[in-house]
Amino acid sequence: MRFSGWRSWFGGGPRWDEGVIWALDLETTGLRPDTDHIISIGMVPIRAGVIRYGERWHQLVRPAGVAAMPTEGIRAHHILPAELDQAPPIGEVLPQLEARLREGALLVHCADLDLRFLRREFKRHDLSWPRPVVIDTVDLMLRWHHRQQQWTPHPPPPRTALREARADVRLPDYPSHDALSDALATAELFLVLRQRLGLATLQGIR
Repeated sequence: MRFSGWRSWFGGGPRWDEGVIWALDLETTGLRPDTDHIISIGMVPIRAGVIRYGERWHQLVRPAGVAAMPTEGIRAHHILPAELDQAPPIGEVLPQLEARLREGALLVHCADLDLRFLRREFKRHDLSWPRPVVIDTVDLMLRWHHRQQQWTPHPPPPRTALREARADVRLPDYPSHDALSDALATAELFLVLRQRLGLATLQGIR
């Protein structure tokens, strides 16, 4: 059963592991969806509750004006303009991305920014946004932090950066600002947080 058909289920809902969840991460030329561009997409599926890394998908994307990429972004993701010269533009990549988004739920760490980039590109290319169920591991991390600290006077603020969140649940450190590595890191973090929070249904996770 596909997650996209589950939105009307409110009596507990289906089990979280009855469908596919695609973990996604983007690398971009900057943090402004209106003016910056996607340059790398990484996606890793979770099927039947198991990360299927063999089905991973990673795609470099050639932005408009690749030669004028801002240097602040290069410092973070280390993707050089020359590496993108032969990459396809985002318009050629969107059908592959859309097929995965329509297959199940979408899992993102700090989802708001990546979703703004994705929605802009779908709109710019006259494509309908697939409206997948979205799971944000930052939301789950905040719930876990609240559960752990609710009886603690003056609790420390939650650490929500992906690397710090993983460290707080004792997951190993991965190279950051790599779309595929961060998608895998998000998938692993989700599995740990879901188990610790005892969430059994999609309705409970969202």
